[in-house]
This record gives sequence, C-alpha cells and structure tokens, in this order.
Amino acid sequence: MLLDRQAGWRLWPQLVARADAPDLIRDQVARSGLRGRGGAGFPAARKWQAVAAEPGPRYVVANGDEGDPGSYADRLLMETYPDRVLEGLALAGLACSATAGVVYVRSEYPQALASMREAVARARADGHLGRGVHGSDVDFDVEVAQGAGSYVAGEETSLLRSLAGLRGTVRLRPPYPVQSGLFGRPTAVNNVETLSAVPAILDRGGDAYARLGRAPEAGTLLVCLNERFVRPGAYEVELGTPLSEIVYGLGGGLPPGRTLRAVQVGGPLGGFLPPGRLDLPLLASALDSAGVALGHGGIIAVDDTVPADALLAQLWRFYAAESCGACTPCRKARAAAPPTRRPPPPTGPANADGHGQPLPVRALDPRAVRSLVCALAEDPRESHR
Repeated sequence: MLLDRQAGWRLWPQLVARADAPDLIRDQVARSGLRGRGGAGFPAARKWQAVAAEPGPRYVVANGDEGDPGSYADRLLMETYPDRVLEGLALAGLACSATAGVVYVRSEYPQALASMREAVARARADGHLGRGVHGSDVDFDVEVAQGAGSYVAGEETSLLRSLAGLRGTVRLRPPYPVQSGLFGRPTAVNNVETLSAVPAILDRGGDAYARLGRAPEAGTLLVCLNERFVRPGAYEVELGTPLSEIVYGLGGGLPPGRTLRAVQVGGPLGGFLPPGRLDLPLLASALDSAGVALGHGGIIAVDDTVPADALLAQLWRFYAAESCGACTPCRKARAAAPPTRRPPPPTGPANADGHGQPLPVRALDPRAVRSLVCALAEDPRESHR
C-alpha cells in the first residue's frame, strides 16, 4: 500500500471540486482507524476535526524530521514517493480547511530535501498547488523547510518553534498545536508515513484499510531492519505481525556465526527485547505491556559482538547530545557519567531456542531519567501511555 508504484495526485483534482470533501476525507480516515505513525499513535481524523473546528487561518505540517537511529521509513517515502507525500499533505489540508502546508525535512536527508522541493515545483506547474486549485475555490500551497539537525525537533511543538525561527525546544501543553500551533494558528502535524497512507485509504475506502492489522490497531507500518540482519531494509507489514516473523522471516535472522542477543524496538526511546520475547505482535499495546514502545517502527538487531556496556554508554551519549536542556531532570542527568559497569559475560550454554543469553541491561535511577515536557528522558513505559 505504501510502497506500491501507483502514481500520485489521482484523487486531489476530483476532491477539490467537491463541497463535501472535508467531511468525506475525515469520515473515510476515521473509518480506516489510521493513527499517527511517528510514535504517539493519535487518531489522524480526530486531529483534523479539531483543527477544522478552530478559526482560520489553519496549517498542516508533514513531520519528516526522522531522528530515531535505525529508522529510515520517512526518508524512503520522501526520496522515492514524494508526490504521494505531498498529496497526502494536501488531502489533510483539505480535511482541515487549511490554506498552507509545510514539509519539514531532516537536515541529514539532502536527497529527500531535493526530492520534495522538486515535487512541489512539479505540483505547482501541474496546477495541484496555488490559488484556485484546478478551477475550484480551494487555495492551498506547500513550502519545504530544512531542519536544523536537532533530534528533539521531531517533537511537534519543538518542530513548530523551529519553523517559526525559534530554538527547537519543547513547550508545555496545553494549548495544543491543534489550537495554537505554527505562528499561533491551528495546526495539524502528521508524520510523513501517516500522510502517505491517506491517498490509498481514500482510493480503496476506509473499511478496506481497517481490515488490515489487528483491531483496534489497524493498517500497516514500515519497519526498518538494520545492517546486522541477513536481509536489511524497509518492509511494510500489517500491525499485529509477530516480531519473530519480521526478524527471521523477512530479515532472515543474523548471518552464520552471529548470535542474536536482543532487538531494540522503537528507537532510543523504545526498549530492548530478548530473543525469547519475539513472539510478541507488532502492536503498540502489546509492546507497551512488555515495557517497550513501538515508536517509529525501527528494529535494531544486537548481536554477540556488541558489548552491553558500550551500547548503553552510546545511548547515554546520544541522550546527552540531543537533550535541549530545558528541563532540570534531563539537564542534570545528561551531565552525569554514562553507565560504565560492564555486566558479566554470558556463561553456560545457549538458550533452548538456540539463541544466546539475553542482553543484560542495568536499570537506571528513575529520578535521573524522568523528563517534564517531552519523552526524551522518560521511561518509555510511561511516556507512551
């Protein structure tokens, strides 16, 4: 659905001519059960309804600031299917009665940035964007903005501050962006993958999309497998697919001579699962109950060549470098030394399933990793509830 070769801008010319288009789009997306694919999982149609209920002008923003190590789904979509991303953003704008949209692209993605800017230029030349789109009374245009290299800017309030020319730091809510977002106006911020699903949902119908996945978590997700797998890459799978099927069936497991010790799911704010827990389904609810966040769908294999203490130290350095420093607990914690106590090496035979011993992880003091306004330093079991 997300990775098919169907051309973009097939639905937009028809829908801008319909007076009932905003209601129709919100209804079909609501029926589909589409939720945000950036990690928060908020229902897309509810967000658009909230923006549409506020006085204009209104904005829609495509969040392409994909900062999770091991995730590259948004990069793939922006580089390979930019027209689909733009049409999804335009349809979201129509659902919100917005007049302008922005695509915010991670600064480390120069090819994606160029691809999106070229797609906007083509769309304007073809009459998809601008004033009186396709002879209708709809005015809608899109700008492409380059991020400033901040991981925290992937959070929606930080992203909106960055777009406004301010420092990319998270602000307290309420008010929420749907009430006071870009330039203080109602704004819907959606992840690139979320928006890319919208054209297919409207083309095939919300009910058809809702039949994919496992209720109440409908649809598909792009999962990204790192280079440790035999077959690394991005795969579109239905929500509810067992992790074992993704790790071994699609990814091919690890090469001969390597032993799987753990998989990191959901990026640095996610968590680790030992090989024995790969029977879990790819569902936010199931992973949450196991203490792991689904996040953006990245799956990183950790093999027996990676020392646990080095991995934890690197994660700590990542947190310290990317924290905006706005909150005292996070600011104090990043100044502390990273965990350096090396856990004892595994002893004894491999597990009964043929895998190595689980990756030992030392718990950190929750007082040092509890943030106030964003999820960067929170326990993922709390920040994603």
